[in-house]
Amino acid sequence: QVQLVESGGGLVQAGGSLRLSCAASGGACRRYGMAWFRQGPGKERDFVARISRNGAVANDADSVKGRFTISRDDAKNTVLLQMNSLKPEATAVYYCAAGRTMYVQPDDRTGYDYWGQGTQVTVSS
Repeated sequence: QVQLVESGGGLVQAGGSLRLSCAASGGACRRYGMAWFRQGPGKERDFVARISRNGAVANDADSVKGRFTISRDDAKNTVLLQMNSLKPEATAVYYCAAGRTMYVQPDDRTGYDYWGQGTQVTVSS
């Protein structure tokens, strides 16, 4: 059973940066497709970015292009999400997810088997 714990959220002004971390236990991140989703107030849980087992990266280009970067630290068994130039619309709870299936649509929530509890990110204008 993989357990995921997110950290790094908080309050930041528009234009600022945050780095979220997802620490995994019970399994190695490199053996899973790892992703970040976010859920804003009154909204559905939306895909942000994914890093596959082979290191391939996919992200939601429209909302995060050029500003958010997902990466994986195999030594620390952690997945990171660097968020720059944050906008107020990025305010949400950010969730880390892990999936065993190799070939999935990155934004398909059903393709992920394990989820963390989330970390709140609030961007003030």
